[in-house]
Amino acid sequence: MSGEPVVHDAITAAAEVPGLVVERRGAVLRIRLSRPDKRNALSREMVRGLLACIEHAPDDEALRVIDLAGEGGHLCGGADWVAGNAPSGARPRVGAIARRMARESSRLVERMLRVQLPIVCRVRGWAAGIGCHLALASDFAVAAEDARFWEPFVERGFTPYSGGSWLLPRLVGVARARRMLLLGEQVDGRRAADWGLIHEAVAADALDATCDALVARLARAATASLGLTRQLLAGALDQPLAQALEAEAAALELSARSLDFKEGLAAFREGRDPDYQGR
Repeated sequence: MSGEPVVHDAITAAAEVPGLVVERRGAVLRIRLSRPDKRNALSREMVRGLLACIEHAPDDEALRVIDLAGEGGHLCGGADWVAGNAPSGARPRVGAIARRMARESSRLVERMLRVQLPIVCRVRGWAAGIGCHLALASDFAVAAEDARFWEPFVERGFTPYSGGSWLLPRLVGVARARRMLLLGEQVDGRRAADWGLIHEAVAADALDATCDALVARLARAATASLGLTRQLLAGALDQPLAQALEAEAAALELSARSLDFKEGLAAFREGRDPDYQGR
């Protein structure tokens, strides 16, 4: 046996999926949606590949941050498989869509929210449908000021999926969620940042430099503490105070056992910047 961890096989396999470019760059797992002729619309295979990357990335101890973007001029124009997967002329079995969503796009968004690695998402051009939700499920979505966030579902005669009705009201409130989900209102990058939908909006020519600096900062941070804190945030809105305090105590117990915690204390005592190793 080679001794290579299973995670390498899973992420390497995802890198072979048409429409995905997946690379390890030191502590960074770099994922690029690569169907520029289709505005990086997601196929079912791409969703499965993304899911494999997100689920297995924390198992590779060298990885400390996930960097997600689209190639070309857009993040993601949505999905191209919702209405076209049944054999020609055949009607899918009742419940087929719900079963598929639970395994694929819904699970992808849920894992993005729960994974113990921070995710930075770079947004250019369109972030529509599930593409919008990829950005909103990331820890830090940074968009070009002229990027477009769009929930086209009702306009096209069906209903939101992949977490839209859960993410939007939590990020921007019910009234603005209605504007996006019921009226299909498009929101540009600048307004998305003003609303709190995303982390930041910048000039298009500053997007990569801004995201590179953020990715580098997260790659140097105390990885275990970051992961535990993002899990606390993910659960806090749906928990009573007593349960949230219990979760904080459990997370503190775990983070205080990390080498990074010891390094943080030592750096504070010695008056220097910490050198976290992500352990």
